[in-house]
Amino acid sequence: MTGLRRDRLVQGWIALQGLSQAGDAVWTVALAWTAVQVASPAVAGLVVAAGTLPRAVLLLLGGVVADRLEARWVMLVVNLVRVGVLVATAVVVAVHGASPALLALAGIGFGACDAVFVPSAATIGRQLVPPEALPTYAGASQTVNRIGSMSGAAVGGAVVATWGLAGSALANAVTFGIVVGYLALALRPRYPLPRAESEPVLRGIARGFAHLRDVPATRTLVLTLSGLNLALTPALALGLALRVQESGWGAHTLGLLNALVGLSGAAGALALVRWRPRREASAGFWFLVLQGVAIATLGVGTVVSTAVACAVIGATSGAASALLSAVFVATVDGEYLGRMASIQLLGDDVLMPLAMVVFGAVASAVGVAAACTAFGLAMALLMAVPLSRPSIRAISLQREGTLA
Repeated sequence: MTGLRRDRLVQGWIALQGLSQAGDAVWTVALAWTAVQVASPAVAGLVVAAGTLPRAVLLLLGGVVADRLEARWVMLVVNLVRVGVLVATAVVVAVHGASPALLALAGIGFGACDAVFVPSAATIGRQLVPPEALPTYAGASQTVNRIGSMSGAAVGGAVVATWGLAGSALANAVTFGIVVGYLALALRPRYPLPRAESEPVLRGIARGFAHLRDVPATRTLVLTLSGLNLALTPALALGLALRVQESGWGAHTLGLLNALVGLSGAAGALALVRWRPRREASAGFWFLVLQGVAIATLGVGTVVSTAVACAVIGATSGAASALLSAVFVATVDGEYLGRMASIQLLGDDVLMPLAMVVFGAVASAVGVAAACTAFGLAMALLMAVPLSRPSIRAISLQREGTLA
């Protein structure tokens, strides 16, 4: 990895992120498969989605924790709790068998852990590498994470078929245990962030929203990044499936198209390890304009043109995510970084169900092509907001630009 080639500490952390993603993917496949075996489709859907509510409720608390406590210790403790949830689930399944209630409790436990873990994890890159190396770090991290997720999903079915939910839970517990060991014994922050003052949680949350109000460039980044997946996820999760179904291309084609998105996404993120635009934020948002155009074309044409659109969507997603996550982490005030990350994630979590419903309603009323066009063009137009801001266009981490 250019810029990180000799940094064994960071390389080890990135590799373990991929391992953890693989373990999570194995667990996710096992949870969904077991849910449909022991419950009706409606109940299974509730079980799989059980973790989203506690995550949404606790995310802002997680942001306050991330800004007040050392990220490494927060991540370590949360991963220990995850190990406990997984081991307890495996034991109960071995003794009493799986049940919808048990699966829901496990999902709720993971959702609560995610709410505390993710804001702290969002700050760790800035504590490991200097600002100018963050795009390389983000590109490498996202590449490894995507490969880990794809690999875990690919073997997850075989794991649950062979060892059941208990075996899948223990496999994921092992990956978290390895991460805990690395956090405890090896990972050491090099660039400490300023810590927020100790105050009541609600006041800390309010102070985070006040910071969002008072710093225009931060507000633009947070609000724009909150809306990115609202076009992409419905188009890929629902629109692509409807497109394949109405064209009669078969389920195998849907699998190949989704795999193409994942592989091109990894390639797009990997490209950022070796290639760096001078203005990272501007380049990232222009990539997303192109992605919006590709989403708009997803519902028309042949299987070949649909495959090209999927490849463009994946590549631009990987490249833009690496660039914009680096810009976000490098330029937001370190004292508020965890809270800004939690607000951004909360917007995505809260609005995504609505976006899925709206996409489905539009597709039902006027067709999949119209829904994809509307959502894709809306995304491309949304990018005009940050691209119109001189303070965003001027950001260059190569000269350690900061937000105004």
